[in-house]
Amino acid sequence: MDIMAILGVAGSVSLLAGWRLYLSIFSTGLAMRIGAIPLPEHLKALEILADPWVMGIAAVAAVIEFFADKVMWLDSIWDAVHTLIRPIGGALLALAIIDPADPATQVIAFLLGGGASLAAHAGKAGARAVVNASPEPVSNVAVSTAEDVVTAGLLYTAYEYPAIAGGVALMLLVLVTVLLLAARRVLRKLFTRRAPDTATAGQAPIETTLPGPGG
Repeated sequence: MDIMAILGVAGSVSLLAGWRLYLSIFSTGLAMRIGAIPLPEHLKALEILADPWVMGIAAVAAVIEFFADKVMWLDSIWDAVHTLIRPIGGALLALAIIDPADPATQVIAFLLGGGASLAAHAGKAGARAVVNASPEPVSNVAVSTAEDVVTAGLLYTAYEYPAIAGGVALMLLVLVTVLLLAARRVLRKLFTRRAPDTATAGQAPIETTLPGPGG
């Protein structure tokens, strides 16, 4: 793989780790097991992800996340717990993909990978908070299932076709930006709508005194 393909894979995996970290780890290990990722010499650091213990733990965590992400508000709690875990995991995945012979590039990959994972995580968490506030509970399961399918499909695409992994990363970045802007807009409307109601509820009732017969 050339440097652009490697950067594309690193960017795609980091962004997807912000959605499904454990699925990204397990899928990466599985891809190496079945030979979908031909590891060059400088990618040997990724071999640890194909370790049976690492794959087993990642698979168990991915299953737990799969079900937790389908339950209204439990998914938001799960996202809050993973606010630090996902960006760090995405940064480490990006770091393992980049050539260790170039420390400057590795530092950049670590920072950008962590930033990409954090942005993807924020977009996901914001969008799910909006979905949870909607009156239809079925939408929560539908959105979560769509995230599972998209994550698995894009991971396969990035690993199987590294030449277009950069396009996948760019598409994910645009999607994350749209999710962040949409969630921000909806949440602002919700808080703006509730603020006047709260202010009105806190006002004391105005008493009117009618004049008496002799007044």
